[in-house]
Amino acid sequence: MNQQPLILAIDQGTTSSRAIVFDLKGNQVSLAQQEFRQYYPADGWVEHDPHEIWQSTLQVCRQAIEQAERGHGEVICIGITNQRETTVLWERDSGEPVGHAIVWQDRRTAEFCRQLRAANEEPAVSSKTGLLIDPYFSATKLSWLLDQDSALRQRAEQGKLAFGTIDTFLLWHLTGGQVHATDATNACRTMLYNIHDNCWDEELLQLFKVPAAVLPEVHDNANAFGTTAQGLFDRRLTIGGIAGDQQAATIGQACFHKGMVKSTYGTGCFALLNTGGEAITSRNRLLTTIAYRFNGETTYALEGSIFVAGAAVQWLRDGLKLLQSAGETESLARGLESNRGVYLVPAFTGLGAPHWDPHARGAIFGLTRDTGIAEIARAALEAVCYQTADLLQAMHADGDLQLSALRVDGGMVNNDWLLQTLADLLDLPVQRPVVTETTALGAAFLAGLQQGLFSSFSEVENIWRQQAEFVPQMEQASREMLLQEWRKAVGRVLTRE
Repeated sequence: MNQQPLILAIDQGTTSSRAIVFDLKGNQVSLAQQEFRQYYPADGWVEHDPHEIWQSTLQVCRQAIEQAERGHGEVICIGITNQRETTVLWERDSGEPVGHAIVWQDRRTAEFCRQLRAANEEPAVSSKTGLLIDPYFSATKLSWLLDQDSALRQRAEQGKLAFGTIDTFLLWHLTGGQVHATDATNACRTMLYNIHDNCWDEELLQLFKVPAAVLPEVHDNANAFGTTAQGLFDRRLTIGGIAGDQQAATIGQACFHKGMVKSTYGTGCFALLNTGGEAITSRNRLLTTIAYRFNGETTYALEGSIFVAGAAVQWLRDGLKLLQSAGETESLARGLESNRGVYLVPAFTGLGAPHWDPHARGAIFGLTRDTGIAEIARAALEAVCYQTADLLQAMHADGDLQLSALRVDGGMVNNDWLLQTLADLLDLPVQRPVVTETTALGAAFLAGLQQGLFSSFSEVENIWRQQAEFVPQMEQASREMLLQEWRKAVGRVLTRE
């Protein structure tokens, strides 16, 4: 058996848990995936069962390791990447969750957020965290959980409960309850973490009524987080890297230099612009976030978050039953000479950057008797491109950086029509890598760096390879007209609370 070292990346996402094994050249050796149930107990509420997340993660890890080690080599370490902001609270003694996880998409705390903004708390929160007060982040979700039961809050204050984002919950279970920790990129998405001082912030904990006793330790992204508990796998493995999914994708795309930008297209869409050692304060309602922390040095990013990207195509397929498969959208869109004036604003759970309107709701504009499935499918794909254009325009204004290209990844980027349209509307080259599983790859790189399998970011940078580049072909007048009509459509769904 060829005993080349392999790295297992856990990619715990919003709709599925995946495990991917990579070799040291960044090639995918094996993949296992398992979807799990989404719970919608009320309008705007989204929940997951933490048991299902843990069990599905454990199963796919075992499957991916077994497949990979059949003649390919030996898995020697684990990296974790995860859906960010999703909030879990569990018993320290048993590891038993106190209830369902509240998912990042959940909007139940919108009124609490409105009250905080009305009390003018946002400037202080933003100055410490780089975030806007929004239900998206973990702090108000955790506060809501603790407010459901006075006994629960008391147990939290006594240190009997543990809070974590999904990475922390998985790490706890992987280590048999021995390690309660997270990394800087997940911590910075809680709205409880000071990104300048790199610590949990006492004033924020008071504001959101969160006891410090429930919080995990915070480490660099490449760190010896712990080893797997006896019996989970046939040997104990080091967990050497953790990063939130969008930061992991930034690392997987090798965006290590100031001015480099990547955008990931999955359930939502998230663009990160590397701003180096400077935490730039956005004037355009983007987020300032930690891109990664390595050897104690923090690199920052500007981030734009779009809540609905691939989810709009899922809605066409599963909700409206207009499609048999998501892949049909490419041929439907390509078959039209224009969008025929149809615009879909997919504000199903509000709008993210740069609008941050949790009360906005989705709409389709420009429908006529001639409108068919093709127009609506094309509008769903174009909405992804328009929203990205809004983000990059805001980033350019904030960072005053000349962007040379956009690196893209995620489930949607196999659609050539989408990427050409993206290049056209952005007036910017769009680069697709050979390995589009860059979120998992970033987690693998971190674990490999911790284990000494990669010597530096420079070595990781040399592993990244471009598969295709899409260059702008659209005339400026056409681009401006389409973007102008899109912005009119968005203006009609904003609630301007």
